[in-house]
Amino acid sequence: MQSIGKEKNNVKKVLVIRFSALGDLVLITPVLRVLKLQAGMEIHVITKDAFRPLLQPNPYVDQVWTIRNGLKEVIPALKAERFDHILDLHKNLRSLRIRLALWTVPASGYFKANWAKWLMVHLKIDRLPGNHIVDRYLGAARALAVQPDGRGLDFFIPEEHQVNVRTLGLEPFTYTAFVIGAAHFTKRMPEEKLLEVIGKIPGKVVLIGGPAEKDAGIVLQGAFPDRVIAACGSFSLMGSASLIRQAKVVVAHDTGFMHIAAALRKPVVAIFGGTLAEYGFWPYYGDESIRYRNVEVTDLPCRPCSRFGRGDCPKGHFNCMNGIPANQVVQAWQEVQ
Repeated sequence: MQSIGKEKNNVKKVLVIRFSALGDLVLITPVLRVLKLQAGMEIHVITKDAFRPLLQPNPYVDQVWTIRNGLKEVIPALKAERFDHILDLHKNLRSLRIRLALWTVPASGYFKANWAKWLMVHLKIDRLPGNHIVDRYLGAARALAVQPDGRGLDFFIPEEHQVNVRTLGLEPFTYTAFVIGAAHFTKRMPEEKLLEVIGKIPGKVVLIGGPAEKDAGIVLQGAFPDRVIAACGSFSLMGSASLIRQAKVVVAHDTGFMHIAAALRKPVVAIFGGTLAEYGFWPYYGDESIRYRNVEVTDLPCRPCSRFGRGDCPKGHFNCMNGIPANQVVQAWQEVQ
């Protein structure tokens, strides 16, 4: 496996590696854009099969490669493409296997800061890099002689997935979209806290989530039937993104949908529980002046409790979410408008 050995001007075809997750596939979009627009490169991305619909509409991506069962199904075809460079924006054992299989292709990666996150979780020693993960992704792309363009994230919703919100009794750009789900327990507000917060947010509120949040959505809508609409599990990912695009404000946990909201240039209230915005995952707008607020319990000795989120609170009290005052969320909601 080589480092960069070719002249940068000779790099015409690039393989970008990012297998997951939803948020990260949105966060790499500035890299895809600058590679295409500044250098005119042919951009290939390899990811998990579930994320093909996310990248397929992107005009800066020439081909999407996906894996279902393992890398063996794609490596021979990747070798045949004769890439000029590999941009590893995942940096794990699986991406290393691709780089080793294509060992003659120069490669570059980004600063993942795993050791710094370990220090924060286990020793509460702050050695975090302090910049956004997007800036680190773009830093890796500098090896290909491109520069950040300050334009923020991209997210493209195909026309057939656009939702007419008037069929839900809503007017566009008048309601709050509240993303109530998250992949991990320690990233989600408990149902009782959601009831308290939503009860204080004025106006119409549309609840965004997947099938896992459907029951909670029904409970929350039942508590406020005149102004809360539960859309959890009723729309595809793109349909949910369309609901977010037409919202006035978005309230979201530390999830992929929070980054989709930022990509759609929506004001965001981002709620952080057991993880930290300082890991480099606050709402990212580039140089654009769009308001956002991070809501969290500061100076909690047990926080953060993980890098990605946990299935339970290791202390049992869940103060990182239970301790967030509902009025703090509402104040942030007011400030971003």
